[in-house]
Amino acid sequence: MGDLIGCDFSSSPSARKPIVVAYGAMAAGRVRLDGFERFHRLEDFGGWLSGGGDWVGGFDFPFGLARELVLHLGWPVAWEACVRHFASLSRAEIRDLFAGFCSARPAGRKFAHRATDRPAGSSPSMKWVNPPVAFMMHAGVPLLIDAGVHLAGLRPEALAEQNPQGRARRVAVEAYPGMLARDVLGHRSYKSDDKAKQTAQRRSARAALLQALEAGATRVGLRLQTGADLRESMVTDASGDTLDAAICLLQAAWASRAGWPWFGLPPDLDPLEGWIVGAGAEAVVAPPLRPAQ
Repeated sequence: MGDLIGCDFSSSPSARKPIVVAYGAMAAGRVRLDGFERFHRLEDFGGWLSGGGDWVGGFDFPFGLARELVLHLGWPVAWEACVRHFASLSRAEIRDLFAGFCSARPAGRKFAHRATDRPAGSSPSMKWVNPPVAFMMHAGVPLLIDAGVHLAGLRPEALAEQNPQGRARRVAVEAYPGMLARDVLGHRSYKSDDKAKQTAQRRSARAALLQALEAGATRVGLRLQTGADLRESMVTDASGDTLDAAICLLQAAWASRAGWPWFGLPPDLDPLEGWIVGAGAEAVVAPPLRPAQ
């Protein structure tokens, strides 16, 4: 297993729709994709997170809720206390609370947004359908906390499993593959879970996106390197899950080279809301790459 990982997450994984983890490492100034792991159950994924090894990982689910929403609901404003309260609720309770919040607001301003949403172009983390990112946060963040993973910018007081230099051995950043995909494709669609929508046009878009990732033609400026078999698997995977995991791997690599303690996140981020790595990247300059020795 490499020292970089990228995770395309599902809040209800199955054999048909698993959690997909890309793994790799920096090699000769490029991000080398070595392979994929798949998990059909949240319990198995949680067990894997708790395993050994040092890594920086990009995870495609929100790490925080909008401060506006938290204050409206009267929840704790300390990040971990808020997340623990959120995790204690059922999905039905979350849906009802969030739907009630939205119903009382005017059209066009139904959802509460985090500060990172605009620069990233991401859905609000309270959204419970299309995509259900609230449920992804509800399922995913507690697994990271329970595994002792350090969530960059959010949990400085709980650096579990430190190395001899006093730094966390496993670090998670919030990734969002749609952000890098739009750098290349604009709003052209490249994936679908609906078989009727798994068209030749979307396959062509995946091939174009992968070619751009290999050329380093996104805001993170990193080149993806992989073998022919893995390349073919990403182009033929009409769900886009493997390609999205690879994009999260690139975002993890960008965070890793930016390094401790912020991993490319803005130091003035809201510690309740969190931030998507690479959002507003023009204002967060990572150090230049150094080829591997």
